[in-house]
Amino acid sequence: MAFIEFDSVNKDYIMGEVTINALKNASFGIERGEFAVILGSSGAGKTTALNILGGMDSVTGGRVIIDDKEIQSLTDKQLVSYRRNDVGFVFQFYNLVPNLTALENIELASQICKDSLDPREVLNMVGLADRADNFPSQLSGGEQQRVTIARAIAKNPKLLLCDEPTGALDSTTGKQILQLLYDTCIERKVTVVLITHNVAISPVADRIIRFRNGTVYSIETNDTPMSVETVEW
Repeated sequence: MAFIEFDSVNKDYIMGEVTINALKNASFGIERGEFAVILGSSGAGKTTALNILGGMDSVTGGRVIIDDKEIQSLTDKQLVSYRRNDVGFVFQFYNLVPNLTALENIELASQICKDSLDPREVLNMVGLADRADNFPSQLSGGEQQRVTIARAIAKNPKLLLCDEPTGALDSTTGKQILQLLYDTCIERKVTVVLITHNVAISPVADRIIRFRNGTVYSIETNDTPMSVETVEW
């Protein structure tokens, strides 16, 4: 069994008398330690899939198994533990606490996890050791995203979920962030799932999953991923 099994998943949202089918019989698998990219236009269902993987949304039908855990069957308490200890999140718009320093933002995450990493070591890992005492407003967009990644890595997660992490960045900074995520996957053996509409990112992935209208219409494995530096943004 793969590390992630997304098996015939349906997700419906009911808005008054209207039912929106966000996911329709969507299926894919991701192996442990892979760098997987989920591609699709806005409204294709990729963010819904990511939220389900992260235990932030439930399924209407189907099964989601991650590291032998059936996510859809977990209690609320078990879901809190899963999100806290197993999953790291990287968002497009950083979501840093503005009145905490870079180091304190990372410490905030590490304090709630069982096997967290040292916050200062993680900050050094992302190249921001000299920015530990700076607040988010004193950091560039790329630096803020590095702090966000450091915060996620500090939890020492099994799974890193990234929602358009380069979407708000210029091409040079975006490549730096992509390289950092890729290095995290390789060096720390973390399974990375990155959703994006930017098809240029796909050649660096081990697995490329394409969504359209709530369904998975294409899955491609890549035996020879390209290096990040060769990506044409």
